[in-house]
Amino acid sequence: MTAPFSLPGLPGLNLQVPTFRLPAFVTRLGQRLPQWPHTLGLVGGLNGLLLMKLLDTETLEPLTGRVFAVEVEDTGAAARFTFDGLRFVPLLAADGPAPDLRFCATLSAYLQLLARQEDPDTLFFQRRLVIEGDTELGLLVKNLLDAVEWPRLPFRTARS
Repeated sequence: MTAPFSLPGLPGLNLQVPTFRLPAFVTRLGQRLPQWPHTLGLVGGLNGLLLMKLLDTETLEPLTGRVFAVEVEDTGAAARFTFDGLRFVPLLAADGPAPDLRFCATLSAYLQLLARQEDPDTLFFQRRLVIEGDTELGLLVKNLLDAVEWPRLPFRTARS
């Protein structure tokens, strides 16, 4: 069992993301649905990090023109995108170029990464996170995401 974590910016709110896997019918259903909403959501979030200055375009320069794929294996979701030097751009054509870097994990593994409950190395060595493609690029992306300093958000409880 993993230890509880505090959400970034919410120090008094301890939560725990359990390790789980969605049923196979969810995967089959998700694979039949359009993938563009996942891609637009992920790209929008990444571009939001740029706007909030949590990611710096100068440090992202080595990502320019590279193709990335992020797959959530138990939801059937897949997102492909690139970085054009200024922003992240969705790739919506299914027959586009092969990704330079591909990440694949379950929904719970991604949630644990986002919450910083688990680190990518641990998930990789537990075989819960698959990273395929350019190894140097994968290490660069991992280090860039690890360096993100989440802002502290004001938090009030009912007692405040």
